[in-house]
Amino acid sequence: GPITPQGTGFLAVQSVSGTTPDFRIAATGVVLDLDKSITIVKKLKLTGFPFKIFKNTSFIKGMFNSPLEVAKFEGAAIRTVSGIRGQIKKALRTPIGAFRATFEDKLLMSDIVFVRTWYPVSIPMFYNPVTSLLKPAGEKDSWSGMKTTGQLRHERGIKLKQNKDSLYKPIVREKRHFNKLHIPKALQKALPFKNKPKNLEKKGKTPKDQWRPAVIREPHEKKISALLSALSTVNNYKIKKAKVKHQEQLKEYLKVKRKEDEQKFKRQKEAKKKIYRILGQREKKKQKSSLKGSSKGEKSM
Repeated sequence: GPITPQGTGFLAVQSVSGTTPDFRIAATGVVLDLDKSITIVKKLKLTGFPFKIFKNTSFIKGMFNSPLEVAKFEGAAIRTVSGIRGQIKKALRTPIGAFRATFEDKLLMSDIVFVRTWYPVSIPMFYNPVTSLLKPAGEKDSWSGMKTTGQLRHERGIKLKQNKDSLYKPIVREKRHFNKLHIPKALQKALPFKNKPKNLEKKGKTPKDQWRPAVIREPHEKKISALLSALSTVNNYKIKKAKVKHQEQLKEYLKVKRKEDEQKFKRQKEAKKKIYRILGQREKKKQKSSLKGSSKGEKSM
């Protein structure tokens, strides 16, 4: 396309004619570099499986088909489905396409390892800028450019042949079984009693013949139980009522006490004012008497 500054946004649509009732945005993007070369890439995720596991190193197979492919991806970042990150190190002699990789943590045989890659997609390149739409002013809305293969197929009713490799396949994963936590005996001795593993046998289900038999009450027993339940409900109601009454009395008591505290605080404030007033008057009298005594002494001199 034409040379445009970096950071310019662009929008691609399939058709700009005004006759189509709806439109579809084909692509959106931003200009990153002033380069005429066009590289369109597609996401590709390669998966593999570990066949030998050491502490933080594992041998992975099924991801590549030859040592040359492994050499191209040396140093690439890989990851397991469970989230353990790693790196491709070097190709192995056997099996073909297998490689050695290091990880942050020890893998399991049930883990799936994958690498994210980009696959270049070759497309036919054609650029023809149309500024005038090749029509007079009144007929520019009816202009339409070259039809795409998808539009031609839709008009003529030609179905696209599906590639079997591109179809989604149902993923069947086996259920993972984790080993029981093994604590060494030396560590068990150092643990406190509450954290030590207890080897207690699980209680099995009690057989039906040992179940507690149903109790069938006599008529006078039914009357006694009904009377007791009635008395308990009456007692519960009385307790609830007493609680509500106690809360109300407590609220009233707190109100009265708050008023008494406020009055007490006012009385204390007034008493303090009186005391400080009397003390101030006494200090003034002392100062006056001291001034009088000093003036008499100066006159006698």
